[in-house]
Amino acid sequence: MTLEGHLFLLLLALAFDAAIGDPDMLWRRVPHPVVLIGRVITLLERKWNRPDFPPVWKKEFGAFALLVVVAAAAGTGLLVEVIFSRIPFGWIGTALVASVLLAGRSLYDHVAAVAVAFRTGGLAAARKEIAKIVGRDPAALDEAGVSRAAIESAAENFSDGLIAPALWFGLLGLPGLCVYKAINTADSMIGHRSERYRDFGWAAARLDDVVNWPAARLSGLLMALAAPFAGGSIATALRVMFADAGKHRSPNGGWPEAATAGALGIALLGPRNYGGRLANDPFLNAGGRPPRPVDILRALRVYVGACIWFALLVFLLAVLVAII
Repeated sequence: MTLEGHLFLLLLALAFDAAIGDPDMLWRRVPHPVVLIGRVITLLERKWNRPDFPPVWKKEFGAFALLVVVAAAAGTGLLVEVIFSRIPFGWIGTALVASVLLAGRSLYDHVAAVAVAFRTGGLAAARKEIAKIVGRDPAALDEAGVSRAAIESAAENFSDGLIAPALWFGLLGLPGLCVYKAINTADSMIGHRSERYRDFGWAAARLDDVVNWPAARLSGLLMALAAPFAGGSIATALRVMFADAGKHRSPNGGWPEAATAGALGIALLGPRNYGGRLANDPFLNAGGRPPRPVDILRALRVYVGACIWFALLVFLLAVLVAII
């Protein structure tokens, strides 16, 4: 399929994702593709990440495991795309499969649930909801901490849950999308700097940084352009993004988070508690005020605005490619 075809299918996939999201009824009956990828990673990690292996072996086996998972994902994506290309209206099936691997709607719903919990059950209810989407100790989070965690989740996952997989689908179709999800899932499972995964997950963490590089910067720009959706300033969001993105421990996470902090006029990041381990990170937009529950809804307005800007960008690119 051509680049033009992939771009127009991406628009359809974005529409499917916005309308349907991830239906729980379906995934209670059949495993989600990401769950299947995770099972393969778990199997290989248990087999090849042995405690008695020296660090260099762990790195080599981890890189080989990642290669196996990526090759399997690419082959599966190519097979599915070829099958759909040979049946009538198969392009609809391709777009549906792509939408399953986009997390735009589900991310919105999970973050919105935190705002609803604040309104209906207060801090205790909000802590239960935020525990579903972040790894921080919810008991250690006050109102500002829960709000900050929800907003940061919306910002960072806008990049690696929606924009990055969408970009790789637009460029390379289902094989590109499946490979991206395999790398991103591997990073989330074994790309930690813990004693167990420091060496085995090294390749997954580094490759995830590479494949997310363009999407993170585009996501930050889209978030900044969407600042007026929440009464913010595009200029301020851009200024904070360029000034503070590099303060993030991730080479990619700081771009959408700093842009969102500037768009909302709040401070994000800062010290956080992960299961008793303190991450003493600097604040993004340190001059901003602490976030409040109402800022979660403002962040979601920025999120929706950024999604609209992205869909418009994809449409314009598809038309431009078609003309050329």
